[in-house]
Amino acid sequence: MYEPTQRDPNLPPPPEAVLPTMYDLPSEQPEEPGVPDEFHVFQPQLLRETCQPVTYPADQVFVGTDINLYYDSRQPQWYKRPDWFVVLGVPRAQTQQTLRLSYVIWMEGVVPFLVVELLSPGTEAEDLGQTLREVNQPPTKWQAYEQILRVPYYLVFDRYQNHLRVFQLVGTRYQEMVLSDQRIWFAEMGLGIGVWQGTYANAEGLWLRWYNAANKWLPTAEELATQAEQRATRAEQQAAQERQRSDRLAARLRALGIDPDQV
Repeated sequence: MYEPTQRDPNLPPPPEAVLPTMYDLPSEQPEEPGVPDEFHVFQPQLLRETCQPVTYPADQVFVGTDINLYYDSRQPQWYKRPDWFVVLGVPRAQTQQTLRLSYVIWMEGVVPFLVVELLSPGTEAEDLGQTLREVNQPPTKWQAYEQILRVPYYLVFDRYQNHLRVFQLVGTRYQEMVLSDQRIWFAEMGLGIGVWQGTYANAEGLWLRWYNAANKWLPTAEELATQAEQRATRAEQQAAQERQRSDRLAARLRALGIDPDQV
């Protein structure tokens, strides 16, 4: 008969026994500066739609958009709220009831691979690591990503200047990378991210978007639907042309006194 093993009473309790879970932590941030505008809605949506890593199955990739990221088990109430981030190698929720309220690092055990911040006048200084930590206050975003979470890549996009900056964690500090044509390739994902000129959500402009190894921008859901419609239309047109050719041939055979059904 199976008997459960007894836990050594001298060992410290496991984290889940003493730390709050995402159900215990607040998921709203009414006091946060930088109220999202339409761009802060559409740009993360475009990144989510086109983020299709080839090195991980889709159900092992989590994308967070404007949700709380709790990052320090020693200070479980501290959080940051990235505009967009992706985590590789964690399971996605399979039911609506298990959708994440927040991303809690001591529950998940995997740090984000990439964090994206969209610059706005109210948050620019902190996003770029230009603010100092105040006494008895949580660390800045830059410090949390670089020194506590140690996120491998940190992207900052300035839509006012149409400028993308990428920082890579080298040792213990972020170093800015030199970009070619405002693009950066991530071998760990088999994908790259760059600045794309085009129309999304009926708005023309420059957007961050993922691309593949063939240097092609990955399609959005709307583009996929349009492509499927175009393929169906072409197939219908081809079928109609085949029917017309068949009808013309049958008419010529009949003119020669040949029954086309007997050929």
